Amino acid sequence: MSIDIYAADEQHQFPIDLERWVALANGALVDEGVRGLCEVSLIFCDEMTIASLNQQFMGKDGPTDVLSFPIEGEPDPTGRVPDAGGSGPGEPPPLEMPTLIGDIVICPSVAAKNAVEHEVTFDDEIALLVVHGALHLLGWDHAEDDEAERMETRERELLARHYQASPS
Repeated sequence: MSIDIYAADEQHQFPIDLERWVALANGALVDEGVRGLCEVSLIFCDEMTIASLNQQFMGKDGPTDVLSFPIEGEPDPTGRVPDAGGSGPGEPPPLEMPTLIGDIVICPSVAAKNAVEHEVTFDDEIALLVVHGALHLLGWDHAEDDEAERMETRERELLARHYQASPS
């Protein structure tokens, strides 16, 4: 069983190594205990797209660097009621359905601006956003100072384990 990460680069301003960021997201999710057949989307988009998502889902104006959209709750049961999924006579057993974890949306152009401000490379900033987004999918938050400190510590641990900066 594995984590399927569907990645797409829907912007054209910055080159994105999808394979590299999928591997990082996968490593972070596995280290966080994600097991079994699971799906995550990792989307790189332009400022207009992320600004629209930020307004629609967060109620905030303007573009941001990363948004995470966890799939909340369990899917509705399928199959016959009242046994909710038992196969009938002569029917093959149902295929295992993947657990949908959620979507991570990253804006490389905002990440590039933040990289300059944070005095890190573009790749370092993207790596942080991939891990940050993955942790948000799994319920991590940083609304309170103690939560932020724990999340930042975990981000550093995951980056140290799964991310190697590109040679300059």
